[in-house]
Amino acid sequence: MKKRVNLSLPKKSILLPITYRLAKDFNVAANIIRAQVAPNQVGKMVVELSGDIDRLEEAVEWMRSLDIEVSMNGREIVIDENICVDCGLCTGVCPTGALTLNPETYKLNFARSRCIVCEQCIPSCPVEAISTNL
Repeated sequence: MKKRVNLSLPKKSILLPITYRLAKDFNVAANIIRAQVAPNQVGKMVVELSGDIDRLEEAVEWMRSLDIEVSMNGREIVIDENICVDCGLCTGVCPTGALTLNPETYKLNFARSRCIVCEQCIPSCPVEAISTNL
């Protein structure tokens, strides 16, 4: 099973080997989608966890015991087609290729299944047509 979670790490947890512990202690793979972590600061990470469902729950509880805020990622990218001008700027920052321009029509295509909700496309949109549903 896979779960995408948002982690907010307090200053005291920044230097802990969290992904190593997830793998070693819980047999849970942690694919880091996005991370903003620096010493002596609150860290933010978007991580996709995969493993046995019971072990995933144990791993989440373990992280919470370290005062790591864990929230399930239910957000999705939303594109307002009435505002979008199909400029393609968002396609250049999309790490998964979820956003592409159709080479024949030059219309923006959004493959939701490829989107990891990294939100890099949001600030790249000059007309603010891209947002999240939450």
